[in-house]
Amino acid sequence: MTQNDTAAQRQLDRMRADAEAIFRAGLVAADPSVAMARMCRRENEHLWIDRQLFDLATVDRVWVVGAGKATANMAQALEALLADRIDSGLISVKYGHGQSLTRIEIIEAGHPLPDDNGVRAAERILDMVTHAQSNDLIIGLFSGGGSALLPLPVQGISLHDKQATTDLLLACGATIHEINAIRKHLSAVKGGRLAQAAAPATMISLILSDVVGDNLDVIASGATVPDSTTFNDCLDILERYEIDEKVPSHVRVHLRAGAAGRQDETPKQHTHAWHRVHNLIVGSNSIALRAAAQEAQSKGYTPLVLSAQIEGETRTAAQVHAAIARQVAATGQPIRSPACILSGGETTVTLKGRGKGGRNQEFALSAALAISGSGPIVILSAGTDGTDGPTDAAGAFADATTVKRSIQAGLDIRKHLADNDAYPFFNTLGDLLLTGPTGTNVMDLTVMLIQAP
Repeated sequence: MTQNDTAAQRQLDRMRADAEAIFRAGLVAADPSVAMARMCRRENEHLWIDRQLFDLATVDRVWVVGAGKATANMAQALEALLADRIDSGLISVKYGHGQSLTRIEIIEAGHPLPDDNGVRAAERILDMVTHAQSNDLIIGLFSGGGSALLPLPVQGISLHDKQATTDLLLACGATIHEINAIRKHLSAVKGGRLAQAAAPATMISLILSDVVGDNLDVIASGATVPDSTTFNDCLDILERYEIDEKVPSHVRVHLRAGAAGRQDETPKQHTHAWHRVHNLIVGSNSIALRAAAQEAQSKGYTPLVLSAQIEGETRTAAQVHAAIARQVAATGQPIRSPACILSGGETTVTLKGRGKGGRNQEFALSAALAISGSGPIVILSAGTDGTDGPTDAAGAFADATTVKRSIQAGLDIRKHLADNDAYPFFNTLGDLLLTGPTGTNVMDLTVMLIQAP
C-alpha cells in the first residue's frame, strides 16, 4: 500500500467513525425514555400528556397495554412517572427486547412472523381492556413491530393462516401500509378494534412511529385508531402482487366475505365514539434526522436532510442516493463537501434469491457498486431498532473501496446482490454495523458523508 493509499484509508476510517456517531445521535433522540419525557409529566395527581390534563384523583384504575419492539422502554419510563398508580398492565415485545418492570407484565413474542406467545398476549390484553369501566384510564404504548406482536386472528382464521399471509406479503415487496391493511382485516384487535373494546373507558395511546408519513392507522396496525382501509383494499393488494390465489383459502374467503358485506368492517371515524380515545406521536424518524443533522454539523459537515419519507425498491433508492453523493463530490451541488446527506424511511426488497440480509444491507451493497472508485464517500444504512431483516446486524457501511476490497477477499458483489445475500458479504469485509437491540424503532436512517478528493 502506497503512502497515498494509507492516507486515503485513514480518511475513510475517520469518516466511517463519524457516520456511526451521527447515526447514534439519531438513536438517542428517538430513545423512548427521552420521547416519553418530552411528552409526559406529573404534578401530584395531575398527569399531563402533551396538552391534555388527566386528574388522577378522579381515575379509579390505570391500566397499561401495548405492543412493539420499543414498548418495554416506553413502559419503563411510564412506571417511573406513575409509580404505584398503575394497577395492572401487559405489553408484548420482541424476543430479547424486554426490560425490568415492576407493575407491567411483559410477554416476549415472535417478530416479524407472529407466534403463539403473541396470540396469548393479545388475548389477555383484549380481556383486560374489555373489563375496564368508565372511570378507568387505559394507556396504550405502541411502536413498530406491534402488528406482529399483537396477533389475534378473527374467528375462522388460524395463526398459521396469518403467518403464511404475512410471509407472502413480505416476500413480494408489499409496503408496510399494504401489509398492515390486510393484518387489520384479519385481526380481532387491530384497526381500531382494541379501542372499540375498551369503551367506555378513556384511552390514550402513546405511539413511536415507524412508518413513512407517521400515519396513525398504520403504526402497529392502528389498534386504537379508526381504520381508513377496507376489505376491498385488501383484495386489491392481493391482486396487485398476484398472490390472491396463493394466500390460505380461509384468508381469501374471509376477505371476499367482508367485501361483500358479510363480515363487519373495521371501525371507521363515523362508526365509533372516538371522543374518549386519544392518539399521540411521541417519537419519529424526523426527530432522529434532526438530531443526526446537528451531530453532523458539530463534526464539521454541512448537513442536508433529503427526506424522512424514502420508500420504494431498495436498490433503486440506493442508486439514487449514490448518484447524489457522486454529484456532491464532483460538482459541490447541491451542497459543498465536507457534506452529510441524511434520509430516513423504509424501503422494500423484492426477494429473488435465497441469501441472508435485510433492506439496509442490500441498500449498502447496491450503493457500493454505484460509488466504487468515486473518492472519499462513506454510506451507512441502518435500522434504528438494531435489527435488519432476519440478522443480528442493524445495517452496513459502504465506501468507494468496498468493491475493490471484496475482489481481494474473493467475493463477487453482483452475485451476492442477485441472491439477496448481503450479510455474508459485509460480514467477511468487517463492514456490518452491530448495535444489538436499541430499544427504539423509528424506521431506517441513511448517512452519506462526502469529502473533497
